[in-house]
Amino acid sequence: MSFISNTLNGARPSSINAVNLPRRENYYASPADWRDEILYFLLPDRFSDGQESSRVLYNRRAPANFRPMGFQWNLWRTSGGDRFQGGTIRGLTSKLDYIKGLGVTTVWVGPVFKQRRHLDTYHGYAIQDFLEVDERFGTRNDLVELVETAHSKKLRVILDIIFNHSGHNWDYQNGQVDPPYLPWPEYHQFGSWIGASGGTQYGTLQNDDGVWPSELQTQESYTRAGLGSLSDDDIRNPRAESKRSDFPGSFRDFNFDGSTALTDLAKCYKYWIALTDCDGFRLDTLKHVAEEHAAAFCNTIKEFAANLGKVNFLLVGEVAGPDCNAGRYLEAIGLNLSATLDIGELRTILHDVAKGIREPAAYFNVVKDWTPVLGSHRNSGPRHVTILDDHDHVYGAKVRFSMDAPVEHQVVAGVAIQLFSLGVPCIYYGTEQAFAGPEKAERERWLPDLGTGLDTSGKKDRYLRETMFGADHPRLSGLAGLAVGGIDPGLPGFGAFGSVGAHFFDPGFHVYRRLAALIAIRAKYPVLRYGRLYLREVSNFGLPFAFPPGGELIAWSRILDDEEGLCIVNGNATAARGGDVVVDLPLNSKIGSAFRVIENSAQTIAGAAYQGTHPVGELVPVQYRNGALYVSIRDLGSAEVLLLNNRP
Repeated sequence: MSFISNTLNGARPSSINAVNLPRRENYYASPADWRDEILYFLLPDRFSDGQESSRVLYNRRAPANFRPMGFQWNLWRTSGGDRFQGGTIRGLTSKLDYIKGLGVTTVWVGPVFKQRRHLDTYHGYAIQDFLEVDERFGTRNDLVELVETAHSKKLRVILDIIFNHSGHNWDYQNGQVDPPYLPWPEYHQFGSWIGASGGTQYGTLQNDDGVWPSELQTQESYTRAGLGSLSDDDIRNPRAESKRSDFPGSFRDFNFDGSTALTDLAKCYKYWIALTDCDGFRLDTLKHVAEEHAAAFCNTIKEFAANLGKVNFLLVGEVAGPDCNAGRYLEAIGLNLSATLDIGELRTILHDVAKGIREPAAYFNVVKDWTPVLGSHRNSGPRHVTILDDHDHVYGAKVRFSMDAPVEHQVVAGVAIQLFSLGVPCIYYGTEQAFAGPEKAERERWLPDLGTGLDTSGKKDRYLRETMFGADHPRLSGLAGLAVGGIDPGLPGFGAFGSVGAHFFDPGFHVYRRLAALIAIRAKYPVLRYGRLYLREVSNFGLPFAFPPGGELIAWSRILDDEEGLCIVNGNATAARGGDVVVDLPLNSKIGSAFRVIENSAQTIAGAAYQGTHPVGELVPVQYRNGALYVSIRDLGSAEVLLLNNRP
C-alpha cells in the first residue's frame, strides 16, 4: 500500500488538507456481521510494556508479598490517578497471542493520539495532535505494525477516537482556564495558545505547541462557551449546554456551526483509517455532539471506509446517560452508526442479575425489546455492544464487577450473559483475570472513597484502570517523564490488587479458561450469535413454571430456524441450583427429543476429574408437564454456566 509506506517515510503532516488520501486500494475487509466478533477493550498505558518476562506472575494467595517495604496505599492511589504507568503499543503487540488465546477476535484500543507533553493525561482523551501518536505509547510505525500483526493473527483492531473536543491546548482571554458557561449564541474571547512546556505561546506554533493539524488553529473551530454542565440531557437540542460546554479538566469543545472543524476532524480520522488499516472506531462522547453533526461525521467515515473495501467498518458510539439516549442516537443516525455501547442502566442491571440480586427479567426483557422495527428482535444484536465493565463507568458506581464477589469466577456469569444474549460482547481487560480491587480490609482502612457511590469528578476512575503488566514505578510527572529513565522512585506502580512488580498475563487462570471455553462454543454455534432470544420459565419442586427471582437459575433460549440453544447460568454464587427449564414446544415435541450438553464451565476446570452433573455430551431428555415441555437441570454449581443444544 503506497499510501502507508509513503506516509511513514515522511514527517507527520502539518495540514490535513495537504494529505492525498487513497481510495480503491486493497485494505483488510470488514466482517460480514459484527455479531461474529468478541471485543476486548484496553487502555494502552495500563496493559503491557512488553517487559513482563522480567517480572513474576502475581500470586493472589499472597498479596502482601507483592507490596514492597514501606508500601503506602495513598501513594498507590496517587500513582494510578495521576501518572503514566508505561504501557506501550509494542507491549500490546507482544500480547496479541494472549488475547487471541481467550478467543477474542477484535481489540479495542484506548486513544493513542498525542497528548500535551507537560500533562499526565495517560487516558488519551485530551489530544494535542490529531495526526500523531503520543511518544509515551510509541510511534505511528508501531501503530501500523500493531494492526498488521493483529490481522496476520486474524484479529481486528478498533481505535478509540475523539471528535467532540481537544485537550487543554489554549486558554481564554486574560489567562482564564475554565470561565463560566455562556449560552448560545454568546461566547468568550480566545486568549492564547499553550506552548510545549505549558506556558503561553504567542509566536509561530511548533509541533508541540497549540494544536495540530493547522486547520484546527482557528478560533472559530471552538465553541469558546466555557465550563458548563454535561448533565443536560436535552439531546435533541443541538445548542444545549451539554453540546457546547468544555469538559472538566480543561478540555476544549469543538464548534461545528460556522466552521470547518467537523470536516477537518473527519479527514484526520480518514487519515488514520488509511494509514493503519484499522477496522472500526469507538466514538467518544457522542452524546455531546448534536445529532445532525454526528450523522454527518458517521456518514463520511462510513463512505470513505467503503471506498477502501471496508463496507462494514464499525462505528460504535458512547452515549452516556439513560439507555433511551443511546436509542435516540441509533434512530437519528441510522445505520451510519453501527452500534452504541450499553453503558447506561442496562450495564448496572447486568451486574445485579449476574450477581443474583435482581430477577433475570429485568435484563432480558429490555434486551428483547431493542428496536423491534428491524423485523425481528434478533436483528437488533449488531446495534448494541454489551458492557460488563469499562474504564470509567459513566453510569453507576466506579468499581469492577468482581469487587467483593463471593467466588472469583462469578464474573464468568456476567460475561456469559453477554456472550449468549443479544448484542456484540465486549470484555474489559482484567476481567479474564478477575480484577477486583484491593482486598476489603485494606481498602476500608486506606481507600474509603473506593466503591462509595457515584462520582462525576473522574477521581474514582482510577480504580477501574489498574495495570496488567506490573511496573515497579510510574513515570515522573510531565516533561520529566519523557526523559530516558524518567521513572518516579517515590511512587509505586499501579498493579491490580495493590501489587507492584508482578504481571497478570496468566492463560492458566481458571476464569480465563472458563471464558475461553464459552467463547469457543459461541464461535461454533451460529444459533448462539444470531438466534432470537427468549427468557425461560423455571419450576422448582413441582411448582408452576414461572420466571425466577434473583439468585436462582437464569435460563434463556436462542432460536435460529429449527435449532434451539439453551443457556443456563446459576445466579447464586454460594450454592448449587437446579430446576425444570421450559424449552420450545414446536421444536421439541417429537417423541424422544433431547438436548445435548455442549459446555459445562465447571467441567472445563475439573477436566477428567469432573464428577458433577450434566457432563459434556450428556443427553437431557425433553419432558412434558402441565402444557409445557422442559428439561431437568440439577445441581449446577455456584456461578457456573451450562449450555445445551437440541441440534448438536
